Amino acid sequence: MQRRAGVLIATGALMAGAVTAVPSAAEPALREPAGPLVWKGCATKQYPRLQCATVRVPLDHADPDGKHITLALSRVAHTAKTFQGPLLVNPGGPGASGRSMAGFVAASLPAKVAAQYDVIGFDPRGVGASRPALDCKPGYFTPVRHDSVPRDQRDERVNLARAASFAKACGDKYGDLLRHMGTVDAARDLDVVRQALGAEKINYFGYSYGTYLGAVYAKLFPQRVRRAVLDSVVDPHRVWYRLNLAQDVAFDARHKAFMGWVAKHHRTYRLGTDPAKVEARWYAMREALRKKPAGRQVGPAELEDTFLPGGYFNGFWPTLAEAFSAYVNDNDPDPLVAAHRALATSDADDDNSYSVYTAVQCRDAPWPKDWGVWHRDNWDVYGKAPFNTWNNAWYNAPCAFWPAPSMTAPDLANAALPPVLLFQATEDAATPYEGGVAVHEELRGSSLVVERGGGNHAITLAGNACLDRHLVRYLEKGVVPRGGGAGAADAVCAAVPDPQPTKPVRGTGPAGRSGGPALHGALGHGLPAAR
Repeated sequence: MQRRAGVLIATGALMAGAVTAVPSAAEPALREPAGPLVWKGCATKQYPRLQCATVRVPLDHADPDGKHITLALSRVAHTAKTFQGPLLVNPGGPGASGRSMAGFVAASLPAKVAAQYDVIGFDPRGVGASRPALDCKPGYFTPVRHDSVPRDQRDERVNLARAASFAKACGDKYGDLLRHMGTVDAARDLDVVRQALGAEKINYFGYSYGTYLGAVYAKLFPQRVRRAVLDSVVDPHRVWYRLNLAQDVAFDARHKAFMGWVAKHHRTYRLGTDPAKVEARWYAMREALRKKPAGRQVGPAELEDTFLPGGYFNGFWPTLAEAFSAYVNDNDPDPLVAAHRALATSDADDDNSYSVYTAVQCRDAPWPKDWGVWHRDNWDVYGKAPFNTWNNAWYNAPCAFWPAPSMTAPDLANAALPPVLLFQATEDAATPYEGGVAVHEELRGSSLVVERGGGNHAITLAGNACLDRHLVRYLEKGVVPRGGGAGAADAVCAAVPDPQPTKPVRGTGPAGRSGGPALHGALGHGLPAAR
């Protein structure tokens, strides 16, 4: 579940398509790319050393002489005499652009460590500056959308029809391209990038969905992995339908944690000292917005979109609490509209990222073909976790109608890798803790670093010095902590404290998005898949 703009979805008993086998790693090797990459300056004020290039990859890796597509790459080149090779970085998604992440990682690591790598960002197939870039149905999230929680069968049919229309638009517009949009295809793209870089092996650093992409690459090409960091780890045993249901429960818990924080700071926000009563006021606000959307922009679905980022990153809590307080206490909708604009407003980039999100998730693994399964499962989860369950269901519901067949998710068990370093927060909602434990067990020799009590998503290079020490030591020297063995943490770090209340400037959105790619990947959509 990834998301910046919220989401709606589908209708009736439907099909996700036939299941096909995952390609084997023993398929014929790709031809070596013709000529070296041509890097050109694409500096920004924030990242003045950034360079960009493109590389062509086969649309269908089983047909390397067939149609090709283009991937957009970025680089911050190494400057040290000690060169440790390329470090490919990915912020998550699926669907998030990764070119700016090269600049972020190079600037966030200690200079002496970053200088030893060519830090390589990339827009995966279909994303951002890669071509073609998918945009199935522009304006799909234009407010105000229908209420995400169905009150009757008509409500459900409206949202189902909307989801079905999105799936049809993708099929009409992109046809056979959708058959080549899975994570296995993207992982094979990375090996073309490796060859184009002239590297025998790559280093890899992925957040959120990027952990799944990295694990799939490692399964297909274990001999090409030198070092790998997976932060906020997707559970490979639950991609993607069951993972989204698990996320619903975890995001509801994070929303309750936010309500508790608001109650703790009653003197600032004037919403009460009892978390349950504060939460009741939030749901009363939701009902009021159903009757009269704020600024003709924020109805109940948009409200969920706006508050969901608080589940990814508690640095947004002061902005969200101020908007909540202003609406309830002062009858002032403007801060709520501003927060929606800052955190959840859809634009062309979001249309692209959502199109890729659905294309990858719907292709990667089977989804229920019968809408009755979705209906039953989501009402069951909603009964205990109402905050975002139906919004998330509609976000993913196009997969019930997807025009391309689904694949079978690969087995990622892997004993052929050097030590892989995993990071996981115990209260992460987007990629629940069990994912880190599962991948730790699947990747023999891996090391798991746990942020105990942490609820943020994408936790390294985000202000926790303990976590970052493990990251830096690994990237610099290849050393991982060793502790309790399979399924247990090898090292534990305390979570950073929750934020203190602030008074954000109205209309400007959050003061800062520290947390780095946490929000590039997460806000990109929502979760893992990891939206």
